[in-house]
Amino acid sequence: MADMNDLNNKFNELNNTKDITEQMDSADIEQNKIMGVLAYLSWLVLVPIFAAKDSKFARFHANQGLVLAIVEIICGIALGILVIIPVIGLIFAIIGGLFELVCLGFTILGIVNAVNGKAKELPIIGSIKILK
Repeated sequence: MADMNDLNNKFNELNNTKDITEQMDSADIEQNKIMGVLAYLSWLVLVPIFAAKDSKFARFHANQGLVLAIVEIICGIALGILVIIPVIGLIFAIIGGLFELVCLGFTILGIVNAVNGKAKELPIIGSIKILK
């Protein structure tokens, strides 16, 4: 049971990211939760970028989703190239699979935050700002 507690503590530590929800307008949050969710669904990140450009909440989640999409694309290309190397390609294939699971976890975390009306950064990559 101690191992599960350690794992839970590690998760909470990793997920202890910057939360700027209190800087957002509550009406903006309620009106743009769907836009926040769309931001984490791959190319649908373009919808909140263009359709809700005046929403601080939607822009926050669009930035998080855009960063996640870019990281996935860059790492996917790199790992796709490394997988073709004989023998060690299998190791990179396993790393790629694990990476995709982490990205799926970040996607779910971002969607949960958006649905709950939270403007909370994703772990590790959330502090990167592309959109203003």
